[in-house]
Amino acid sequence: MGRRFIIFFAFALLVCGLTGSASAQEFLADAPVSSVEPAPAVFVPSRHEFGHRFWDKTNRSLFVAAAASNFGDFGVTRMNLQNGGRELNPVVRVFGHSTPALAMNFAGETAGAIGLSYFFHKSGHHRLERMVSIVDIGGSAGAVAFGLIHR
Repeated sequence: MGRRFIIFFAFALLVCGLTGSASAQEFLADAPVSSVEPAPAVFVPSRHEFGHRFWDKTNRSLFVAAAASNFGDFGVTRMNLQNGGRELNPVVRVFGHSTPALAMNFAGETAGAIGLSYFFHKSGHHRLERMVSIVDIGGSAGAVAFGLIHR
C-alpha cells in the first residue's frame, strides 16, 4: 500500500511540474506586442531569481536521509524475505529472489528520487524538488515500520 502511494504521488508531482511549466509559458504568450521592435537584451538572472544550487546543504541532507531510509527498507525487506515472509509490492517482488537485485532496486529508487528532484529544480519547482525526497523518506520509513511490526 505504501509503495503504490509513493508511485502515485511521484506521478502526480511529475504531472504538476509539467502543468506548471506549460501555464508559465502561456502567461508569456499573452504579453502585449508592440509595433516597434526593441533591441535584443541579454537577461542574466540574479541569485534571487535563480533560486538555489541543486547540491545545496538542504538537498544533500535530504538525499542522505532518503538513501539511509531506502537502505533500512532494503535491510528489513531482505531480512523478512529470508525468514519466509513475502514482498507485498508487486514491482519489488520481481527483484525479491536475489539480494543483489533487491539492492539494485532500492539504489534505483534513491537515484530516481534524486533525478526527479533535479527535474523539478531545473523547471523551477523548488518546493516540489524538496517534496520528492521527503515523500521518499516517508514511504521508506513507513515500509520499515510495517516490516518490523509484521516480521
